[in-house]
Amino acid sequence: MASSSHNPDRRIVFALAVMVLQVVGAVFFLIDGFEDQAAVPASASGSVGLTELVIALALLAGVVISTVFIVRLHRDLQWQKRNLDRAKGALMDHVSVRFRDWKLTPGEGDVALFALKGCDVAEIARLRGAALGTVRSQLSQIYAKAGVSSQAMLVALFIEDLLDAAPAADQG
Repeated sequence: MASSSHNPDRRIVFALAVMVLQVVGAVFFLIDGFEDQAAVPASASGSVGLTELVIALALLAGVVISTVFIVRLHRDLQWQKRNLDRAKGALMDHVSVRFRDWKLTPGEGDVALFALKGCDVAEIARLRGAALGTVRSQLSQIYAKAGVSSQAMLVALFIEDLLDAAPAADQG
């Protein structure tokens, strides 16, 4: 599970909590400052009441600035999420095309996908409920169809495809 420093939703909640504290502080200082001004003659309350009003205004300015940053952060996070979802979809489309070009069977496609995710033979066998020999055989067939000789080369093939495609996407 991700830590709170990497969880955007928790960062937004934390920022909102700080903003609420600022509002509470600002309201307190505003009320206190106005009460001081009303209760004590202007010459006696002078700097204390004025200081409280300045603090209240500074806190309110902080609330406004925090609100702007929170709105921007939320908008940026949503934009990043949409782009990540698009990239995931594009990668899966590319994987599907490659698997179709290589004429992988559905079982081989599952095994190849687990291999691309970094699973070893034992993990793939466990996840698929298959024998180790079956998975090894399927991997050999996948490597032959893909023109590679190892899992690392299979992964590298897709990374190379992504790296080759990146400049074209940036220019478009």
